Amino acid sequence: MGKTGISIAHFLLQKGILCEAFDENTSTLPDTLHIPLHCGALESNVLQTFDFIWVSPGIHWEKPALQEARHAGVPMQGDLGLFLEYCNTPLIAITGTNGKTTTTQIIQTLLETLPGGCDTGGNIGTPMLDLIAQDKLPSRIALELSSFQLERCNHIHPHWAVLLNIQPDHADMHANEEAYLAAKLRLFSHQAAGDTAMLPVAERWDALSEDLCKRGVQVHRFGQLSEDDPAIETLAAGIVSTDKQHSLFWHQDGHRQSINCQRIPTRGLHQHINLAVAAQAAADFGVSNKVIREAISSFRGLPHRLRLVGHVAGHDWFDDSKATNPAAAQAALNSFEQSIWICGGLRKGLDLTPLSNTISQHVSHAIIIGKEKRPYIELLQKAGISYTVGGTIERAVVMAASHASSLPILLSPAAASQDQFANYVERGRAFAKAIQHLEKQS
Repeated sequence: MGKTGISIAHFLLQKGILCEAFDENTSTLPDTLHIPLHCGALESNVLQTFDFIWVSPGIHWEKPALQEARHAGVPMQGDLGLFLEYCNTPLIAITGTNGKTTTTQIIQTLLETLPGGCDTGGNIGTPMLDLIAQDKLPSRIALELSSFQLERCNHIHPHWAVLLNIQPDHADMHANEEAYLAAKLRLFSHQAAGDTAMLPVAERWDALSEDLCKRGVQVHRFGQLSEDDPAIETLAAGIVSTDKQHSLFWHQDGHRQSINCQRIPTRGLHQHINLAVAAQAAADFGVSNKVIREAISSFRGLPHRLRLVGHVAGHDWFDDSKATNPAAAQAALNSFEQSIWICGGLRKGLDLTPLSNTISQHVSHAIIIGKEKRPYIELLQKAGISYTVGGTIERAVVMAASHASSLPILLSPAAASQDQFANYVERGRAFAKAIQHLEKQS
């Protein structure tokens, strides 16, 4: 009964549907909800007495009590399925392992300039059911969708959809990587003629692209390629690179539009690719070229996503607390020639090995935080990188500040935060607070 659960309950009551609430933790309901609340372990025999069950994204879909209830024939879904029953507004859907929030936010910002605007929700900000609880539906809705939301939805048909990337993540919440991928790909299973899909340029997505094209879906491919790569002509959006520079591009009115990446305030080519995807979405919906250029050229990034916190003690400090998996940290590290890397936390069973080459090239020294230190120590030892164990954010900041170099300092943990913090936001705020304390002492 977190934000999503409360949203579902309010929506059901608004529709005249009697419901009861369950929470495995000791919980209380807001004063606006007057329904029975059951706290404690879920029991299958109790769940099977209900006509329908809605499951919040934070609850493991394969929990035995839920499996038994499904096998007994009780219909079950998440808030996305309920949302789609009541909403016929054109839907823009964004999924992927990393970059969803940035892409969704800039799409909303761009489409907000159109008549009727654009609301956004889902895995970002407002619970999606709150968007349609009002009397008047918005003209467009952009939803950031997690694998958890997609796996518990039987039918979704977005007018415009993008898969940003697929990298190992959430090993603790899905049966395996195949189940994680299958959840993400549900996004495209019902698209048809008149719809648009955006897919990465990598070969692994060619079969899906071909299938969508056969159904009449307009397929855009995106990614990063060099100017002399013939495949660049097949891309709708992304980054085109030469020996001297990178340019963000998209297509509009039959022509390639581009912006030099040096003119974009937010750092990192992985973030620039997300902006290119958003620019293509805006162009597809008819946002003017001028508005797209102004928005991309002024976007400074979202909090805790490779964002510059300040210049203190001779270093630039970057908060990338949202990097909760190795792929996200790798993208951030690649944005620097060399850096002092603050890493560690709740690893979620993910393999850190893919980070080895990147840290060998881009990390001068590492400082480890969190309770699960051993995997990071082994990674750094194998890569031949010096390290110290800070344990806490506060100690790590003090250690990093005392480093003799003037290298940038990057918090990009490659781990979740729940071993020490409520979430990545709290971790990022603790990082900023420690830097502020450091500045006051200097």
